[in-house]
Amino acid sequence: MRRKFVLAILTVAALIFIAVSLPKPHVAATNVPTPVLVELFTSEGCSSCPPADRLLAQLQQQHTIENAELILLGEHVDYWNNLGWKDRFSSSDFTERQREYADSLGLTSAYTPQVVVDGHIDVLGNDQHSLERAILRASSAPKPAQVALQWTSPDVINVSVTNANKGRVLLAVTEDDLTTQVGGGENGGHTLHHSAVVRELRVLGSATNGSYSNAVKVNWRQDWNRANSRAIVFVQLANGQVLGAASLKP
Repeated sequence: MRRKFVLAILTVAALIFIAVSLPKPHVAATNVPTPVLVELFTSEGCSSCPPADRLLAQLQQQHTIENAELILLGEHVDYWNNLGWKDRFSSSDFTERQREYADSLGLTSAYTPQVVVDGHIDVLGNDQHSLERAILRASSAPKPAQVALQWTSPDVINVSVTNANKGRVLLAVTEDDLTTQVGGGENGGHTLHHSAVVRELRVLGSATNGSYSNAVKVNWRQDWNRANSRAIVFVQLANGQVLGAASLKP
C-alpha cells in the first residue's frame, strides 16, 4: 500500500515537471497604439516658440508615448511676420486653422506656442508635462476611423478610410530636420531647428457612408527633402474632433 502511495506521488511530480517544462504558447500582442494628432502652432518670430519646437522634435524622435502613436504637425502661422522677421514656413491657411480652433475651443484669441491635441484639447506648447498628459488622455479613447496608406509610386499614395462617419479627410506633408538662421525679430541671431513642419495641408474630400478611397498625388516641391518627409492623413469632424489618423514615410 505504501509502495502504491509513493508511486502515485512520483507520478504526479513527473506530470508537474513535464507541464512546467513544456514551451509556453506564443500569444500575439494586441495592444495597438492609438494614433493621436498633435498640432503645434508656432512661429520663428516668437521668442516663446523655440522650446515648443524642441519639444515637438523630441516627440517626433519618440514616435510613441505609452499607448499613443504620435502624429505630429508643426504649423507656422503668419501673424508674427510683420514684427521683424518673416517665417519662411508660415501660411495664412495655418493662421485661419488656428483661429477656427480658438472659436471651437472657446478661447478669446489665438496664441503661440499653442498645441491642439486631437482637435479638441488646448495645451500651452512649451509645457511638456501638460502636453504629455493631454496625449495620454486622448489615447485612452479608441478612434473609430481606420486609415490605411500605401505608396503606389513615388508621387502617389493610396488612401483608404473606413468607419469615418461624415468626417473630412485631410492630407498633410511634413518635413523634419529643417534649420533657419534667424536674422531679425525676437529670435534674431539664433539658429532654430524644426521637425514635423507642415509643407502642405489640404482637404482630400469627405467620407461617403463612412468610407473614403482614392489614389492621391503628392505634389513634391524641389526644395523639400523627401527622405525627411512624411505623408499624414487624418479624418476630422466639423467640430474639430479627430476620428482617425495615420502617417507613412516615402
